[in-house]
Amino acid sequence: MVRGPREGFIEDLESNLAMVRRHIKDLSFKIDKMTIGRRSSRKLAILYISDIANPELVQEVKRRVETIDVDDASDTGIIEQWIEEHSWSPFPQIQASERSDKAINALMSGRVVIMLDGTPFVLIAPMTFWMLAQSPEDYYERFPLGTFFRMLRLMALFIATFLPSLYVALISFHPGLIPPELVMSIVASREGIPFPVFVEALIMELSLEILREASLRLPKGIGQVIGIVGGLVIGQAAVEAAVVSAFLIIVVGLTAIASFASPQYSGSIGIRLLRFPIMMIAGIYGLYGVILAFICLGVHMVQIKSFGVPYMSPLAPIRLRDQQDTFIRAPFKYLRKRPMMLKTQDETQSNRKRK
Repeated sequence: MVRGPREGFIEDLESNLAMVRRHIKDLSFKIDKMTIGRRSSRKLAILYISDIANPELVQEVKRRVETIDVDDASDTGIIEQWIEEHSWSPFPQIQASERSDKAINALMSGRVVIMLDGTPFVLIAPMTFWMLAQSPEDYYERFPLGTFFRMLRLMALFIATFLPSLYVALISFHPGLIPPELVMSIVASREGIPFPVFVEALIMELSLEILREASLRLPKGIGQVIGIVGGLVIGQAAVEAAVVSAFLIIVVGLTAIASFASPQYSGSIGIRLLRFPIMMIAGIYGLYGVILAFICLGVHMVQIKSFGVPYMSPLAPIRLRDQQDTFIRAPFKYLRKRPMMLKTQDETQSNRKRK
């Protein structure tokens, strides 16, 4: 059973504020309210702890929110797109969550939370790439378990992004890099298939995305049945009709499962989108294309900033102290300081000395 509170935010702003206030009884906890939308005049709240959060960060969040000039902002997703710096990037630069414990932990670390009346999702800024693999449950378990699950999610993000492309590149251009027994098995499974490997993988990935999107639009009970039964029936029929190979079904299935490992839904959507251009590059240039795509993604992410915080921090730039709570989750007695990248006023979050 997953540990942690079972409460979450709802559509009523005042109830959400009361929920946070019930957990944070600090006099420094501030709530700045304003309205947004020329015609709707929706209530919006910016939450922060005044003696922890960087004043420049708070002012920048307020400035960007105040520049929003629309008739109505019905969801925080609209606000997110207005205030983010890199609108063309597939990676989210502001974290969205409906979990109260995640918002409270963000406030305690020196981040700013944005709430909007009418939606249960709140925005947390600034955000880094590594937050795509971090979950509040990491802190509720002992540090070996938290570290293991966090690294498992990072591996799942890599699999969800590059596994189909690696399959296309290795089978099409570099079969010599695969063990001979496995190559023979793959070749046998592809016997009679009329499509190139790239087209075969593209058909399966598109079919999976269509099936996943359709299951979301159906009623909850029917959608789950359609997703499971549809995947099994279509996959089995495609293999028997020699449209795709059985090995590709395994690759696509692993990719789909890995894409659900990220606690950040908007991050998994971006990864699902990136798979297609990377597969195309792999189908043209092989493994060299996959490496080129990996380098281009790295360069792009290094250039992104979220409210002045580098997206790849603390890896780029390197901040060793912050890495205690990035790839790994160190024991609490070592997590005495808040992240350096946030430039908080009060850096100390625990005074317990190391033993």
